[in-house]
Amino acid sequence: MSTGVLGTEKRGIRELGAEEKVGWDEVTRGVVLNSFEGDATDIVHQKAEERVYADFNSYTATVASWRIIKPVYNRDVCIDCQNCWVWCPDTSIISRDKQMLGIDYDHCKGCGVCVEVCPTNPKSLLMFGEAEDIEEALSGWPEKQKKEKN
Repeated sequence: MSTGVLGTEKRGIRELGAEEKVGWDEVTRGVVLNSFEGDATDIVHQKAEERVYADFNSYTATVASWRIIKPVYNRDVCIDCQNCWVWCPDTSIISRDKQMLGIDYDHCKGCGVCVEVCPTNPKSLLMFGEAEDIEEALSGWPEKQKKEKN
Protein backbone atom coordinates (compact mmCIF):
# COMPACT_ATOMS: atom_id res chain seq x y z
CA MET A 1 0.00 0.00 0.00
CA SER A 2 1.37 3.41 -0.97
CA THR A 3 1.75 6.01 1.78
CA GLY A 4 3.20 8.78 -0.37
CA VAL A 5 1.10 11.62 -1.75
CA LEU A 6 1.33 14.01 -4.64
CA GLY A 7 4.05 16.62 -4.20
CA THR A 8 1.69 19.60 -4.08
CA GLU A 9 -0.09 18.17 -1.03
CA LYS A 10 3.02 17.76 1.11
CA ARG A 11 5.52 20.28 -0.30
CA GLY A 12 7.63 21.56 2.58
CA ILE A 13 5.28 20.31 5.33
CA ARG A 14 7.96 19.26 7.78
CA GLU A 15 11.30 20.67 8.79
CA LEU A 16 14.31 18.57 7.86
CA GLY A 17 16.37 17.74 10.91
CA ALA A 18 13.46 17.95 13.34
CA GLU A 19 13.46 14.18 13.85
CA GLU A 20 15.91 12.27 16.01
CA LYS A 21 19.21 12.24 14.19
CA VAL A 22 21.13 9.07 13.41
CA GLY A 23 24.90 9.22 12.92
CA TRP A 24 26.44 8.09 9.66
CA ASP A 25 27.90 5.06 11.41
CA GLU A 26 24.46 3.99 12.70
CA VAL A 27 22.71 3.76 9.32
CA THR A 28 22.09 0.19 8.20
CA ARG A 29 24.60 -0.82 5.53
CA GLY A 30 23.14 -1.32 2.08
CA VAL A 31 19.86 0.42 2.89
CA VAL A 32 18.02 1.92 -0.08
CA LEU A 33 15.97 5.05 0.40
CA ASN A 34 13.54 5.36 -2.49
CA SER A 35 12.55 8.88 -3.46
CA PHE A 36 9.18 7.88 -4.90
CA GLU A 37 6.33 5.54 -4.04
CA GLY A 38 5.55 2.74 -6.48
CA ASP A 39 6.92 2.32 -9.98
CA ALA A 40 9.13 5.26 -10.97
CA THR A 41 9.96 4.04 -14.48
CA ASP A 42 8.57 7.12 -16.29
CA ILE A 43 9.04 9.59 -13.43
CA VAL A 44 11.29 11.79 -15.56
CA HIS A 45 8.32 12.64 -17.80
CA GLN A 46 6.23 13.95 -14.87
CA LYS A 47 6.41 17.45 -13.44
CA ALA A 48 7.68 17.56 -9.87
CA GLU A 49 4.26 18.42 -8.45
CA GLU A 50 2.69 15.40 -10.20
CA ARG A 51 5.08 12.83 -8.71
CA VAL A 52 4.20 10.65 -5.71
CA TYR A 53 7.04 11.23 -3.24
CA ALA A 54 8.06 8.98 -0.36
CA ASP A 55 7.48 10.48 3.09
CA PHE A 56 11.20 10.91 3.86
CA ASN A 57 12.10 12.53 0.53
CA SER A 58 13.67 15.99 0.79
CA TYR A 59 10.97 17.30 -1.56
CA THR A 60 8.47 17.06 1.29
CA ALA A 61 10.80 18.67 3.85
CA THR A 62 11.70 22.30 4.31
CA VAL A 63 15.12 23.62 5.29
CA ALA A 64 14.12 27.28 5.25
CA SER A 65 14.93 27.70 8.94
CA TRP A 66 18.62 27.09 8.18
CA ARG A 67 18.89 30.18 5.99
CA ILE A 68 20.00 33.63 7.21
CA ILE A 69 20.26 35.25 3.77
CA LYS A 70 18.16 34.55 0.70
CA PRO A 71 18.34 35.24 -3.00
CA VAL A 72 15.76 37.62 -4.42
CA TYR A 73 14.94 37.33 -8.11
CA ASN A 74 14.26 40.29 -10.42
CA ARG A 75 12.34 39.20 -13.53
CA ASP A 76 12.95 42.57 -15.22
CA VAL A 77 16.71 41.93 -15.38
CA CYS A 78 16.76 38.17 -16.05
CA ILE A 79 17.80 36.93 -19.49
CA ASP A 80 16.77 33.28 -18.82
CA CYS A 81 20.31 31.99 -19.32
CA GLN A 82 19.61 29.13 -16.86
CA ASN A 83 23.00 29.46 -15.12
CA CYS A 84 21.29 29.69 -11.73
CA TRP A 85 19.19 26.59 -12.47
CA VAL A 86 22.22 24.58 -13.64
CA TRP A 87 24.48 25.53 -10.72
CA CYS A 88 22.02 25.53 -7.79
CA PRO A 89 23.15 22.66 -5.52
CA ASP A 90 19.65 22.22 -4.07
CA THR A 91 17.51 22.50 -7.22
CA SER A 92 15.81 25.52 -5.68
CA ILE A 93 15.51 27.46 -8.92
CA ILE A 94 12.08 27.05 -10.47
CA SER A 95 12.34 26.94 -14.25
CA ARG A 96 9.96 25.71 -16.94
CA ASP A 97 10.61 25.60 -20.66
CA LYS A 98 13.94 27.40 -20.16
CA GLN A 99 12.31 30.34 -18.38
CA MET A 100 13.20 31.30 -14.82
CA LEU A 101 10.02 31.45 -12.73
CA GLY A 102 11.31 32.02 -9.22
CA ILE A 103 12.93 30.45 -6.17
CA ASP A 104 11.77 27.53 -4.07
CA TYR A 105 12.35 29.02 -0.62
CA ASP A 106 11.39 25.76 1.12
CA HIS A 107 14.61 24.20 -0.17
CA CYS A 108 16.95 27.15 -0.71
CA LYS A 109 19.69 27.20 1.92
CA GLY A 110 21.00 30.66 1.02
CA CYS A 111 24.39 29.59 -0.36
CA GLY A 112 24.47 32.38 -2.98
CA VAL A 113 25.74 30.22 -5.87
CA CYS A 114 22.88 31.48 -8.06
CA VAL A 115 23.99 35.06 -7.54
CA GLU A 116 27.63 34.27 -8.27
CA VAL A 117 26.86 32.62 -11.64
CA CYS A 118 24.36 35.25 -12.81
CA PRO A 119 25.88 37.12 -15.80
CA THR A 120 23.51 40.10 -16.03
CA ASN A 121 24.37 43.69 -15.16
CA PRO A 122 22.95 44.30 -12.65
CA LYS A 123 22.51 40.73 -11.52
CA SER A 124 18.98 39.34 -11.70
CA LEU A 125 19.53 37.59 -8.36
CA LEU A 126 20.91 39.30 -5.27
CA MET A 127 21.27 38.15 -1.67
CA PHE A 128 19.24 39.88 1.07
CA GLY A 129 18.66 39.23 4.75
CA GLU A 130 16.11 36.52 5.49
CA ALA A 131 13.69 39.01 7.06
CA GLU A 132 13.89 41.45 4.13
CA ASP A 133 10.58 41.92 2.32
CA ILE A 134 10.88 40.83 -1.32
CA GLU A 135 8.97 43.83 -2.69
CA GLU A 136 11.18 46.17 -0.66
CA ALA A 137 14.31 44.43 -1.98
CA LEU A 138 13.07 44.78 -5.56
CA SER A 139 12.32 48.49 -5.12
CA GLY A 140 15.97 49.17 -4.21
CA TRP A 141 17.51 47.11 -7.03
CA PRO A 142 20.83 48.56 -8.28
CA GLU A 143 21.12 50.24 -11.66
CA LYS A 144 23.30 48.97 -14.49
CA GLN A 145 26.96 49.72 -13.86
CA LYS A 146 29.01 51.19 -16.67
CA LYS A 147 32.33 49.52 -17.42
CA GLU A 148 35.39 51.65 -16.78
CA LYS A 149 37.65 52.26 -19.77
CA ASN A 150 41.36 51.58 -19.27
